[in-house]
Amino acid sequence: MGPCSTWSQEADLEVEVIRSEDWPDVVGTSWIDFLDFAPSARLCLPTGSTPRPMYRRFVELGGDLSESSIFLLDEFGLPPGSEARCDAMIRRDLLDRLPEAPSAVETWNTEAPDLRAECARFAASVQRPGLDLTMLGIGRNGHLGLNEPGSLQDSPSRWVDLDEVTVEAAGAYGEGPSPTWGLTLGIREILGSDQIWLLATGSHKAEILRAALLGDVTPTVPASYLQRHRRVTVFTDEPAASLL
Repeated sequence: MGPCSTWSQEADLEVEVIRSEDWPDVVGTSWIDFLDFAPSARLCLPTGSTPRPMYRRFVELGGDLSESSIFLLDEFGLPPGSEARCDAMIRRDLLDRLPEAPSAVETWNTEAPDLRAECARFAASVQRPGLDLTMLGIGRNGHLGLNEPGSLQDSPSRWVDLDEVTVEAAGAYGEGPSPTWGLTLGIREILGSDQIWLLATGSHKAEILRAALLGDVTPTVPASYLQRHRRVTVFTDEPAASLL
Protein backbone atom coordinates (compact mmCIF):
# COMPACT_ATOMS: atom_id res chain seq x y z
CA MET A 1 0.00 0.00 0.00
CA GLY A 2 1.36 3.42 -0.92
CA PRO A 3 1.42 6.49 1.30
CA CYS A 4 -1.80 7.92 -0.14
CA SER A 5 -4.83 7.28 -2.30
CA THR A 6 -6.80 9.65 -4.49
CA TRP A 7 -10.47 10.03 -5.25
CA SER A 8 -12.53 12.77 -6.84
CA GLN A 9 -15.97 13.94 -5.77
CA GLU A 10 -16.15 15.96 -8.96
CA ALA A 11 -13.76 16.50 -11.86
CA ASP A 12 -12.32 19.61 -10.22
CA LEU A 13 -12.21 18.53 -6.53
CA GLU A 14 -9.49 16.00 -5.82
CA VAL A 15 -8.96 14.36 -2.44
CA GLU A 16 -5.60 12.88 -1.43
CA VAL A 17 -5.97 10.52 1.55
CA ILE A 18 -2.54 10.10 3.15
CA ARG A 19 -1.22 7.99 6.00
CA SER A 20 -0.76 10.24 9.03
CA GLU A 21 2.97 9.58 9.29
CA ASP A 22 3.46 10.46 5.62
CA TRP A 23 1.21 13.53 5.49
CA PRO A 24 3.89 16.24 6.08
CA ASP A 25 6.22 14.64 3.54
CA VAL A 26 3.58 14.20 0.82
CA VAL A 27 2.20 17.73 1.12
CA GLY A 28 5.65 19.31 1.49
CA THR A 29 6.88 17.47 -1.60
CA SER A 30 3.76 18.47 -3.54
CA TRP A 31 4.44 22.11 -2.66
CA ILE A 32 8.04 21.85 -3.85
CA ASP A 33 6.81 20.29 -7.10
CA PHE A 34 4.36 23.18 -7.53
CA LEU A 35 7.13 25.72 -7.01
CA ASP A 36 9.37 23.97 -9.54
CA PHE A 37 6.88 25.10 -12.19
CA ALA A 38 5.97 28.43 -10.56
CA PRO A 39 8.91 29.67 -8.45
CA SER A 40 7.59 33.25 -8.40
CA ALA A 41 4.11 32.20 -7.29
CA ARG A 42 1.85 34.39 -5.16
CA LEU A 43 0.92 32.23 -2.19
CA CYS A 44 -1.65 32.73 0.56
CA LEU A 45 -0.70 30.68 3.62
CA PRO A 46 -2.49 29.67 6.84
CA THR A 47 -1.11 29.18 10.34
CA GLY A 48 -1.96 26.93 13.27
CA SER A 49 -1.36 23.33 14.22
CA THR A 50 -2.40 21.69 10.93
CA PRO A 51 0.19 23.18 8.53
CA ARG A 52 3.01 23.32 11.12
CA PRO A 53 4.53 19.85 10.50
CA MET A 54 4.23 20.31 6.75
CA TYR A 55 6.01 23.68 6.87
CA ARG A 56 8.89 22.18 8.82
CA ARG A 57 9.14 19.24 6.45
CA PHE A 58 9.06 21.62 3.47
CA VAL A 59 12.13 23.38 4.87
CA GLU A 60 13.89 20.07 5.60
CA LEU A 61 13.29 18.99 2.00
CA GLY A 62 14.98 22.15 0.70
CA GLY A 63 11.86 24.12 -0.18
CA ASP A 64 12.67 27.53 -1.67
CA LEU A 65 10.41 30.58 -1.44
CA SER A 66 13.01 33.17 -2.38
CA GLU A 67 11.16 34.15 -5.57
CA SER A 68 7.67 33.80 -4.12
CA SER A 69 5.35 36.38 -2.55
CA ILE A 70 3.59 35.34 0.66
CA PHE A 71 0.21 36.65 1.85
CA LEU A 72 -0.93 35.78 5.36
CA LEU A 73 -4.46 34.36 5.33
CA ASP A 74 -5.68 36.08 8.48
CA GLU A 75 -4.67 37.68 11.77
CA PHE A 76 -5.99 37.65 15.32
CA GLY A 77 -6.78 40.85 17.15
CA LEU A 78 -3.91 40.45 19.60
CA PRO A 79 -1.17 42.91 20.55
CA PRO A 80 1.93 42.97 18.31
CA GLY A 81 4.50 40.56 19.68
CA SER A 82 1.94 38.06 20.99
CA GLU A 83 3.18 34.55 20.31
CA ALA A 84 -0.36 33.51 19.33
CA ARG A 85 -0.57 36.03 16.48
CA CYS A 86 -0.59 34.53 13.00
CA ASP A 87 2.40 36.62 11.89
CA ALA A 88 4.41 35.22 14.82
CA MET A 89 3.39 31.64 14.03
CA ILE A 90 4.28 31.86 10.34
CA ARG A 91 7.72 33.20 11.28
CA ARG A 92 8.36 30.44 13.83
CA ASP A 93 6.99 27.61 11.75
CA LEU A 94 8.25 28.59 8.31
CA LEU A 95 9.83 31.93 7.44
CA ASP A 96 12.59 32.01 10.06
CA ARG A 97 13.59 28.47 9.10
CA LEU A 98 14.19 29.25 5.44
CA PRO A 99 17.79 29.86 4.27
CA GLU A 100 16.55 32.78 2.16
CA ALA A 101 13.53 35.00 2.80
CA PRO A 102 10.61 35.16 0.34
CA SER A 103 10.58 37.93 -2.23
CA ALA A 104 7.74 39.62 -0.30
CA VAL A 105 5.64 38.93 2.79
CA GLU A 106 2.29 40.70 3.21
CA THR A 107 0.73 40.70 6.68
CA TRP A 108 -2.21 42.43 8.39
CA ASN A 109 -1.88 45.59 10.48
CA THR A 110 -4.36 45.08 13.31
CA GLU A 111 -3.17 48.38 14.84
CA ALA A 112 -4.22 50.44 11.81
CA PRO A 113 -6.43 53.42 12.74
CA ASP A 114 -8.98 52.40 10.10
CA LEU A 115 -9.37 48.62 9.98
CA ARG A 116 -11.89 48.76 7.15
CA ALA A 117 -9.30 50.57 5.04
CA GLU A 118 -6.64 48.07 6.13
CA CYS A 119 -8.81 45.18 4.93
CA ALA A 120 -9.43 46.96 1.62
CA ARG A 121 -5.67 47.53 1.24
CA PHE A 122 -4.90 43.87 1.86
CA ALA A 123 -7.61 42.66 -0.52
CA ALA A 124 -6.32 44.97 -3.25
CA SER A 125 -2.76 43.68 -2.80
CA VAL A 126 -4.07 40.12 -3.21
CA GLN A 127 -6.22 40.85 -6.23
CA ARG A 128 -3.48 42.54 -8.27
CA PRO A 129 -2.71 40.28 -10.06
CA GLY A 130 -4.32 37.51 -7.98
CA LEU A 131 -3.20 34.45 -6.05
CA ASP A 132 -1.67 31.40 -7.69
CA LEU A 133 -2.23 29.11 -4.71
CA THR A 134 -4.13 29.48 -1.46
CA MET A 135 -3.61 26.92 1.30
CA LEU A 136 -6.35 26.58 3.89
CA GLY A 137 -7.06 24.73 7.07
CA ILE A 138 -10.61 23.94 8.12
CA GLY A 139 -11.99 24.89 11.51
CA ARG A 140 -14.08 22.48 13.54
CA ASN A 141 -16.99 24.80 12.78
CA GLY A 142 -16.23 24.79 9.05
CA HIS A 143 -14.54 28.18 8.87
CA LEU A 144 -11.99 29.09 6.20
CA GLY A 145 -9.47 31.63 7.41
CA LEU A 146 -11.60 33.51 9.92
CA ASN A 147 -14.71 33.37 7.75
CA GLU A 148 -16.98 32.00 10.45
CA PRO A 149 -20.34 30.24 10.01
CA GLY A 150 -22.79 32.67 8.43
CA SER A 151 -20.23 34.01 5.95
CA LEU A 152 -21.52 34.37 2.41
CA GLN A 153 -19.80 33.28 -0.78
CA ASP A 154 -19.11 36.90 -1.71
CA SER A 155 -17.96 37.93 1.79
CA PRO A 156 -15.01 40.33 1.36
CA SER A 157 -11.86 40.72 3.44
CA ARG A 158 -12.99 42.23 6.72
CA TRP A 159 -13.07 42.48 10.53
CA VAL A 160 -14.81 39.47 12.13
CA ASP A 161 -16.01 38.58 15.61
CA LEU A 162 -14.72 35.11 16.36
CA ASP A 163 -16.94 32.11 16.97
CA GLU A 164 -16.48 30.52 20.41
CA VAL A 165 -15.03 27.42 18.73
CA THR A 166 -12.31 29.56 17.15
CA VAL A 167 -11.63 31.39 20.41
CA GLU A 168 -11.16 28.06 22.16
CA ALA A 169 -8.82 26.71 19.47
CA ALA A 170 -6.74 29.91 19.45
CA GLY A 171 -6.12 29.51 23.17
CA ALA A 172 -3.68 26.71 22.37
CA TYR A 173 -1.43 28.91 20.21
CA GLY A 174 0.24 30.83 23.02
CA GLU A 175 -0.01 32.22 26.52
CA GLY A 176 -2.27 35.12 27.40
CA PRO A 177 -5.90 35.88 26.60
CA SER A 178 -7.52 34.32 23.55
CA PRO A 179 -8.48 36.67 20.71
CA THR A 180 -12.13 37.62 20.28
CA TRP A 181 -11.83 39.24 16.83
CA GLY A 182 -9.63 39.16 13.78
CA LEU A 183 -9.04 40.27 10.20
CA THR A 184 -9.43 37.75 7.40
CA LEU A 185 -9.16 37.30 3.67
CA GLY A 186 -12.75 37.02 2.47
CA ILE A 187 -14.40 34.05 0.84
CA ARG A 188 -14.59 36.18 -2.30
CA GLU A 189 -10.81 36.58 -2.48
CA ILE A 190 -10.16 32.97 -1.46
CA LEU A 191 -12.33 31.65 -4.29
CA GLY A 192 -10.51 34.00 -6.67
CA SER A 193 -7.30 32.02 -6.22
CA ASP A 194 -6.19 29.97 -9.22
CA GLN A 195 -5.65 26.87 -7.06
CA ILE A 196 -6.74 25.98 -3.53
CA TRP A 197 -5.31 23.31 -1.26
CA LEU A 198 -7.37 22.33 1.78
CA LEU A 199 -5.33 20.76 4.59
CA ALA A 200 -7.07 18.56 7.16
CA THR A 201 -5.63 16.17 9.74
CA GLY A 202 -6.94 14.32 12.76
CA SER A 203 -10.15 12.49 13.62
CA HIS A 204 -11.58 15.67 15.18
CA LYS A 205 -11.87 17.09 11.65
CA ALA A 206 -13.69 14.07 10.17
CA GLU A 207 -17.27 15.27 10.64
CA ILE A 208 -16.71 18.79 9.40
CA LEU A 209 -14.63 17.61 6.43
CA ARG A 210 -17.49 15.33 5.38
CA ALA A 211 -19.96 18.21 5.72
CA ALA A 212 -17.71 20.52 3.69
CA LEU A 213 -17.04 18.12 0.83
CA LEU A 214 -20.20 16.01 0.64
CA GLY A 215 -22.89 18.14 2.26
CA ASP A 216 -24.92 21.05 0.99
CA VAL A 217 -23.20 24.28 0.02
CA THR A 218 -24.30 26.55 2.84
CA PRO A 219 -23.17 29.59 4.86
CA THR A 220 -23.45 27.35 7.94
CA VAL A 221 -20.31 25.55 6.68
CA PRO A 222 -18.20 28.14 4.84
CA ALA A 223 -15.74 25.46 3.71
CA SER A 224 -18.55 23.98 1.60
CA TYR A 225 -18.07 26.88 -0.85
CA LEU A 226 -14.95 25.06 -2.04
CA GLN A 227 -17.29 22.71 -3.90
CA ARG A 228 -17.87 25.60 -6.31
CA HIS A 229 -14.21 26.29 -7.05
CA ARG A 230 -12.73 25.06 -10.29
CA ARG A 231 -9.47 23.65 -8.89
CA VAL A 232 -9.31 22.31 -5.33
CA THR A 233 -7.04 19.63 -3.90
CA VAL A 234 -7.76 18.28 -0.42
CA PHE A 235 -4.78 16.84 1.45
CA THR A 236 -6.13 14.82 4.36
CA ASP A 237 -4.80 12.09 6.59
CA GLU A 238 -6.70 8.85 7.13
CA PRO A 239 -8.35 9.82 10.45
CA ALA A 240 -9.75 13.09 9.01
CA ALA A 241 -10.96 11.20 5.92
CA SER A 242 -12.62 8.41 7.89
CA LEU A 243 -16.19 9.59 7.13
CA LEU A 244 -15.70 10.33 3.43
